[in-house]
Amino acid sequence: MQELIYGCMGLGGSWSEEPHHAEDVDQAAAAVQAAVDAGITLFDHADIYRNGKSEAVFGEVLARTPGLREQIRLQTKCGIRLNERGLQTHYDLSREAILERVEGSLKRLRTDYVDVLLLHRPDPLADPAEVASAVGQLMAEGKVRQLGVSNMSAAQIEVLQDRLETPVVANQLEMSLLKRAWLESQVLVNHPEHLDYSFPHGTLEYCARNNITLQAYGSLARGAYTGAELESPTTAEAATAELVAELAAEYGASGEAVLLGWLMKHPAGIAPVVGTANPGRIRACADAARVAGALTRADWYRLWVTARGSNIP
Repeated sequence: MQELIYGCMGLGGSWSEEPHHAEDVDQAAAAVQAAVDAGITLFDHADIYRNGKSEAVFGEVLARTPGLREQIRLQTKCGIRLNERGLQTHYDLSREAILERVEGSLKRLRTDYVDVLLLHRPDPLADPAEVASAVGQLMAEGKVRQLGVSNMSAAQIEVLQDRLETPVVANQLEMSLLKRAWLESQVLVNHPEHLDYSFPHGTLEYCARNNITLQAYGSLARGAYTGAELESPTTAEAATAELVAELAAEYGASGEAVLLGWLMKHPAGIAPVVGTANPGRIRACADAARVAGALTRADWYRLWVTARGSNIP
């Protein structure tokens, strides 16, 4: 499904262990309202975002906004553990961990179910049968309605899907005009430049063939082309920012809508995740689908070639 998704990682205050504050809830409420105004209905979380505070402030927004839960869909992720047993990060997709972490997310979000659960990163120690057992239980209990993954290759999804009784419906990957490995891998087959990119070849095609929606996080390139102050922008970044502004004026849209429309024009059916907490920037994204439909093939390629800083083969 080609749509915009609101990414909630920026909500909830700091990444510290300190509790969130009332102003953090107000900030979240403003961001959520801006997203709804922009036509967004899917909100993306993870149990680790802001050490759980992103989900917690969102839960408070739901509690004080009657009817909102029925208007939107919620998505969260599990599988990453932070700052435990001397480890900054490790992964855990054991059956027990999946069940435990989803319960925690539901409590913080103040909801009985999430519409989509994503497995956040591949866990080398995960047993696909255990994962399938946990997911099956959560679905039987009505706590999870659909399953997706994040940061996984076609081969990893395929192995998991063999054990699951429900289809994988989404794969969330970093995809933008700045982070283009997903795109470069498509055209650099049989070309020496392909060694510069580590994206698992065939993943886009596998997802398209199996009706797995590609969700693009980092889709706004962290503001690199729409006004963020970069310490030392490259020649390509500066030229791309100028071109984005030029095309925004030509298409009567914001620079954000141009960047998202560029992604959405790709036939893989990419659904960009909008991660900014700034209500103005969120609303600026609303026109992305129109830009995707209007953007010419030549302008789409101009953006790509300018961003890569060299011609395509």
